[in-house]
Amino acid sequence: MSLPTRIVPAPASALPSDLSPAQVRGACPHDCPDTCSLLTTVENGVAIKVQGNPEHPHTGGVLCNKVSRYTERTYHPERLLQPLKRVGPKGSGQFEPVSWEAALSDIASRLTAIAARDPEAIVPYSYAGTMGQVQGESMAARFFNRLGASLLDRTICATAGGEGFTQTLGGKVGMKVEFFAESRLIIIWGSNPIGSNLHFWRYAQQAKRDGARMVCIDPRKSETAEKCHEHIALLPGTDAALALALMHELISHDWLDHDYLARHTLGWPALKERALQWPPERAAAVCRVPVEQIKALARDYGQCFVNRQPAAIRLNYGMQRVRGGGNAARAVACLPALIGAWRHRAGGVLLSSSGQFPVDKAALQRPELLAGRRPRTINMSTIGDDLLRESSPQFGPKIEALIVYNSNPVAVAPESGKVVQGFAREDLFTVVLEHFQTDTADHADYLLPATTQLEHWDVHSAYGHTDALLNRPAIAPLGQAKPNTQIFRELAVHMGFTDSCFSDTDETLCRAVYGDKVDFQELLDQGFATLKLPDAPFAEGNFPTPSGRCEFFSARLAAQGLDGLPDHVPNHETPGSSAEFPLAMISPPARNFLNSSFVNVKSLRDIEGEPLLEMHEQDAAARGIHSGSIVKVFNQRGEYRVKAEVSRRARPGVVNGMGIWWRKLGLDGTNVNQLTSQHLTDLGRGPVFYDCLVEVQLLAAAPEPQAM
Repeated sequence: MSLPTRIVPAPASALPSDLSPAQVRGACPHDCPDTCSLLTTVENGVAIKVQGNPEHPHTGGVLCNKVSRYTERTYHPERLLQPLKRVGPKGSGQFEPVSWEAALSDIASRLTAIAARDPEAIVPYSYAGTMGQVQGESMAARFFNRLGASLLDRTICATAGGEGFTQTLGGKVGMKVEFFAESRLIIIWGSNPIGSNLHFWRYAQQAKRDGARMVCIDPRKSETAEKCHEHIALLPGTDAALALALMHELISHDWLDHDYLARHTLGWPALKERALQWPPERAAAVCRVPVEQIKALARDYGQCFVNRQPAAIRLNYGMQRVRGGGNAARAVACLPALIGAWRHRAGGVLLSSSGQFPVDKAALQRPELLAGRRPRTINMSTIGDDLLRESSPQFGPKIEALIVYNSNPVAVAPESGKVVQGFAREDLFTVVLEHFQTDTADHADYLLPATTQLEHWDVHSAYGHTDALLNRPAIAPLGQAKPNTQIFRELAVHMGFTDSCFSDTDETLCRAVYGDKVDFQELLDQGFATLKLPDAPFAEGNFPTPSGRCEFFSARLAAQGLDGLPDHVPNHETPGSSAEFPLAMISPPARNFLNSSFVNVKSLRDIEGEPLLEMHEQDAAARGIHSGSIVKVFNQRGEYRVKAEVSRRARPGVVNGMGIWWRKLGLDGTNVNQLTSQHLTDLGRGPVFYDCLVEVQLLAAAPEPQAM
């Protein structure tokens, strides 16, 4: 017999306290475009179930396999529930319990001493372990601004594509995700939404059932590619060449909305001249795909204009993790304007909707606490090199202290051999706020237990839809865990910071996220609020660029000495350019993990299996490799030992190192980032995880199958 449930109402500060089952509205905190609305069922103070909120249109009561098991994460037997102090060598993972008072007093003392020499020797390191505006960069940013610590350039995921869209469309803006359901052609470019954008996939499937054509562009034959009508398996880093060839065909066949181009774009004659330099035959040679695939896709796209049908592109961040990622994003962002796709609410392109949320970052982060100081900025994607640098006039002071929260850099940052070397420095003071003893936590001097999403307040934006969400705490914090905000409040007190902003409660911070731009009462009442935006935002132009037009030519880039037009920028490590390392490697996320989160959830790890390197049969046969073989993947930066899988998901010349497993779970205590580089993208200073050449060598043959 099912128990009756109830939705917990206001007041905002209340937790369910009686003995009857209750459902508490929340929001998924993880780095996924969907940002689902959650319902957590609580009984006797214990969260017994997390499910999707059926009242939220985008969630529709459905969660991914990962978050549906969130109680397993919250109540995990290895959850950190008390402060710990290191007692063994760096990286050994040897700790002993310590009180909060002792931990915060010692941390404050160490930071005060370093700051007295130079506060810029202290570096925060954080990203999207939670996407929440409050438990992310609110109280933490206030603390580091008041301290005068180095700033962090948070580049590790999306800055190349984001900058490309900003230079072309004016920001991370695009069509509304729900209208993909009405599109007649959907191009899924550099994305595997079955694994990473589940609710978009629901809209795409609706369109497919109604007759829409679906094309996937991805070096890997992903689960999504299998479900599309066509898969274009281009080489990593060649997306701009493909986009320019599509433009060439649109121009050659006059599949163009000349009125839209004249009234709502900037730089069309120059872009036209460049695109005509990219016939399909040239792009096919660069992308290593059949020329007929390029021509057919251009024809499908152009015919949408001819027949006045909406065509939509769902772009994701996989394609921008190469040297030319910013230019590639720019080139793709130009395509909808050529055929006037923006005239339809079901036409255009979506990379991220995050630029449409009116987040008041100044109210959250309080930049005035810098008091006129201009600290240096450390790029999180080059943390391996940065931790190994000595003081210099160019670099500034040597990094003496690192405060890590919402991130696991030892596992996720590129060229991790150097990252590990830097974190292993005995003279580096490291504090890590965490739920579990990750690879990074193993290198901490202090481990501070942080709350999970079920235990704290937060407000969320999204980058796959346009609803703001509120997360209420469903249960009291377990053990001695504290929200990030509370940890930084208490650390500020121990540092002697008396500024009144450090007394702001989490509810006050939640209300500050959007100010009066979003009705906070609506968030309290239903858990989400839909931004008031037009259905077809650029039907009549009005792009948030300086000109108000789609800027094919960016005067802002030209002023920096960069190419004002999008172009194909070859990889740092171009496929086919090295006899020593003949294979390109990409490292797409494992379907049952989210970056390095959920790796330690046993039920999900059991589904995922083990770290794998997917290889095409042609490349495997040339090296005597079979499924189950143990191989060494290596380049000039390091080597990684892993099990091979001969797979139809890999194309010839490209291997897929599935990530991101914790290093300690790898065969030799490493993961795929042992091989990736600290090179940066053309725009946005982002990492180039998929711009990586390797060789693969057989170490141990696959075991013989057992006779039945």
